[in-house]
Amino acid sequence: MDVEGGMLGGSRSDASSRAFTARPNSVTSRAHAFYARDPMRTKQILAVAAAVCFLLALRCSWTAAWVFVACAASLAFAAHLANWVMRLDEGSEDMRAVSDAIRDGADGFFTTQYGLISRLAVGVAGAIFFTYLFRATTREQQEAGVGAFSMALLTTVSFISGALCSGVSGYVGMWVSVRANVRVASSARHGAREALTVALRAGGFAALIVVGMTVMGVTVLFALYSFLFSVGSPGGMSVHEIPLMLVGYGFGASFVALFAQLGGGIYTKAADVGADLVGKVEQGIPEDDPRNPATIADLVGDNVGDCSARGADLFESIAAEVISAMILGATMSKSAGIDDATGFIMFPLVIHAMDCIVSACGIMSISETSTRREDPYKVLKGGYNVSISLAVVGFGLACRIMLASAKYPGAWFYFYLCGLIGIACAYAFVFIAQYYTDHQFPPVRVIAEASTTGHGTNIIAGVGVGMESTAAPVIVISIAIISAFWCGNSSGIVNAQGTPIGGLFGTAVATMGMLSTAAYVLTMDVFGPIADNAGGIVEMSEQPESVREICDELDAVGNTTKATTKGYAIGSAALASFLLFSAFMDEVSAFTGKPFDQVDIAIPEVFVAGLLGAALVYLFSAWSITAVGRSAQEVVREVRRQFSERPGIMTGEEKPDYARCVAIVAASALREMVRPGALAVLSPVAVGVIFKNLGVATGQELLGVKCVAAFLMFATVAGILMALFLNTAGGAWDNAKKYIETGAHGGKGSEAHKAAVSGDTVGDPFKDTAGPSIHVLIKMLATITLVMAPMFIDSTRA
Repeated sequence: MDVEGGMLGGSRSDASSRAFTARPNSVTSRAHAFYARDPMRTKQILAVAAAVCFLLALRCSWTAAWVFVACAASLAFAAHLANWVMRLDEGSEDMRAVSDAIRDGADGFFTTQYGLISRLAVGVAGAIFFTYLFRATTREQQEAGVGAFSMALLTTVSFISGALCSGVSGYVGMWVSVRANVRVASSARHGAREALTVALRAGGFAALIVVGMTVMGVTVLFALYSFLFSVGSPGGMSVHEIPLMLVGYGFGASFVALFAQLGGGIYTKAADVGADLVGKVEQGIPEDDPRNPATIADLVGDNVGDCSARGADLFESIAAEVISAMILGATMSKSAGIDDATGFIMFPLVIHAMDCIVSACGIMSISETSTRREDPYKVLKGGYNVSISLAVVGFGLACRIMLASAKYPGAWFYFYLCGLIGIACAYAFVFIAQYYTDHQFPPVRVIAEASTTGHGTNIIAGVGVGMESTAAPVIVISIAIISAFWCGNSSGIVNAQGTPIGGLFGTAVATMGMLSTAAYVLTMDVFGPIADNAGGIVEMSEQPESVREICDELDAVGNTTKATTKGYAIGSAALASFLLFSAFMDEVSAFTGKPFDQVDIAIPEVFVAGLLGAALVYLFSAWSITAVGRSAQEVVREVRRQFSERPGIMTGEEKPDYARCVAIVAASALREMVRPGALAVLSPVAVGVIFKNLGVATGQELLGVKCVAAFLMFATVAGILMALFLNTAGGAWDNAKKYIETGAHGGKGSEAHKAAVSGDTVGDPFKDTAGPSIHVLIKMLATITLVMAPMFIDSTRA
């Protein structure tokens, strides 16, 4: 079969496909062009920038300098992994042809998508600037001589920095996946262990870049602001005020991650659903069959949805958690009268620098060769066990060094217990996700068994499994929050009135513990779509069945690791949102000079705002899922048209027009992502402003911030449950289908298989569009309320 001619020949001439080819005016394209023209000069510029950032960090503290060096080392190690992967064989000419078509489609969509996101971000940056320009400042900021213009400028710069770094993280995830896929496919011809190692190390490159950039970005901004406002000098700003100035960074990261996840998720699942409905169900051809016109669009979607979007997503998760923990650490140390608060403020950055180190060790603990046949998931889990074991030790050392103050010398041990609670919580989430999505356990087999009696019973079983799966994670989260809060309060840290105040920071430390192996978890996540792409390349280039079996096995494991990551992400989002909620209340107190530590939902307006928050999650999910449905309908019509008008496609006499489907899905995804994204950004602002003015009119003090707090609280609770349901149900449906494809209940082509394909089709937008977008949504709601908090405060009261 002439794969190259089919994808790179006639289809390239289609005008609609050219609209989504890579454009030279994108930021990434210009960066590549600049480097290609003068690589030595580029390296010199980067070296000078790194030296300046290191000196800023060193001036701030030795801790900041160490964190910067650790992040730089992790980026260097990531480059080593990339070089190792790129030196491998790319396989046959047919394999390279398929890979090139996937790369072109992914590059083109990424360029167009992020061009649109950039324009939206510029508008939001302008809104932030003018909001801060006409708002009040805190008493501490006024005493340090920081005016409204300075705060407006710096918050806007923070937002743009977070958005830019988040975009780069997304690009890194896609860059490696579209180059590693063909190398994994080629390695699969030599054995399963070699293919697994290539996919894992490619995923490790993306993960270490994302985590390293996140921590480095926050560290550099913290050091820069400390320098600009003379922290530590007479008359300079207090170090306690600096973390509040970083909230724009978290909002920028959340903003880009939300639109990246929406656009990528709509793209990948519209293509996947369209390909499955017509290809598998109607035509009875295998997944990734080269005769299916939507196959290339489906493979492109794995990269822009699962790799690019997930990179931006985890960047946003870590940024939000770090900044909220820094704010809480600063607030606690100030209230407790701790003279040097640097340890408590910098602690989150140290933990995530350590994350890069322990995750790198976990990645390299998996050797390239093995003398015995092993379950791929157990191999990956072995690397995770190495990372988490090292994290337990490293976390204890970090607590002892950073959190042992002269006033409270024994507090570090209780915070170490909080970290262990978080680590245990992470491990529990990994097991729960595996239990509900791996075919070795009962839930997936129940869905497969239900498929033998029809499509309806498959759907019923999948919905039931998804709903059941919310209980265990909620119990784990509840135990973690309460236990960590209790341990934090037991640390002995008290305020001037003698009241224990370490509870919230203890919860923050537990969140850090949960994310202390985030880089390895992201590595396993990116492993999934790379393995999936490799299977598609093997199928389309007509490799031997034994090679396809290896890729299918890795793909099934990838489905479990992706589900694991999503469960892990929503668990961390729950803890981080609790921290961000507390940080929001602290920020309101700083502006008003009055305690704000309770939200009374018995007040009608506050209760209504809470209902609106819960409704937002459902409306957002509905718009995300229906967006996939509308886009998939366009793909189905196009694929049916090609099969109908060109019957030679099924006989192999004609070649499908792959690029036409790529263009249709890309255009639809970009159009559909705007509405739910705008809903998420505008809703909390509208609630805060409307209820603030209502409070002014009715004489209810601080009604705006109380309603925003309720809105945030209810949206977080509803979002956690909805995301758990969607992610787990979708993953279980997918693996039930793959379990049947191994030969169970009649195998491929059986009636049970057709029913399982229907379930997988329903689950696709659940697990890859709406579900992962929700945990970005709840953190973005929290960061936007932090940034816009002054808008919701009655100026006559502030």
